[in-house]
Amino acid sequence: MKTRAVLCSLLIAGSTAWALPLGSSARTVIPSDVQQIISVDYRALKNSNTAMALKQQVLPESLKQFEAALKGIGIDPDKDVDQLTFASYRSKKNVRVVGVAQGEFSLKSVLGKMRLRKIKPVKYRTAELYPMAGGMQMSFLEQDTLLFGDMDALKDALDARDGYALTMDSNGQIVDMIGAVDSGTVWSVLDQQGTQNMMRSALGDASKLGDFETIKKRLLGSQYTMNFSNGVDFDLDVVTSDSVTAATLSSLVRAGMLYRKMNATATEKVALDNVTVDSSSSNLQFHFKTDDKQFQSLLHSDLFAAVSR
Repeated sequence: MKTRAVLCSLLIAGSTAWALPLGSSARTVIPSDVQQIISVDYRALKNSNTAMALKQQVLPESLKQFEAALKGIGIDPDKDVDQLTFASYRSKKNVRVVGVAQGEFSLKSVLGKMRLRKIKPVKYRTAELYPMAGGMQMSFLEQDTLLFGDMDALKDALDARDGYALTMDSNGQIVDMIGAVDSGTVWSVLDQQGTQNMMRSALGDASKLGDFETIKKRLLGSQYTMNFSNGVDFDLDVVTSDSVTAATLSSLVRAGMLYRKMNATATEKVALDNVTVDSSSSNLQFHFKTDDKQFQSLLHSDLFAAVSR
């Protein structure tokens, strides 16, 4: 999955008090070599017009494909899904994506539609795999929990669940970061390589400074959430190896913001004025806050288009 710039993290992040943590079924099927996990609480997302506008404009391609596949088997994500989690992970030389949907649908009703279409499953050990749109496959983990992805990804996930491969719970760095953010309506964690790429993109020309090349290997991962309950609140933490690295990265990010502000429009300057960057212990802390009106104006700006490619 292509990692985007810091502001692009806004596109798929959020938090409220009644969010859904990562379920046990999802944890058992995510392989250990995780690149990124994104979890979306669809119930909470629907309660914010700003969140829905954001989702419609810049929905990640993987999420678009997953939603289309669910619709193909009669599941409406906006009505039937409570939580959608998808994870990108490294498998040999490839990056694959697997998804888990939990919601108000049932094994009986979905499989009934499959039978009406005369669609038969393929067995993989004890699991039954059914075809979906876009070349995807699906399998029920529980009565209301659906696993889906391409055939290779599904087999990798089921191998992890059945004990033939390590799960994400063996990846201590990822597990620690999840624990810090999984109360979010939509939250994400990103591994070391993904975080390095994200920060290079976010810094723009500032990343060409010698300091970034020196410290990038000391960036260990990142996590973010957003809250739509009172305007827009976005929080990103970049986990580094030490306090000196966090402080240096904070200075680089501020330099990148100043450079971008020189060519920003009035709307973009207001947005950048609402960004604070600091460091605490070994973490870089990035916070963005604005009201719904200002944020919706930012959605249509050149700055937002640039960082959301």
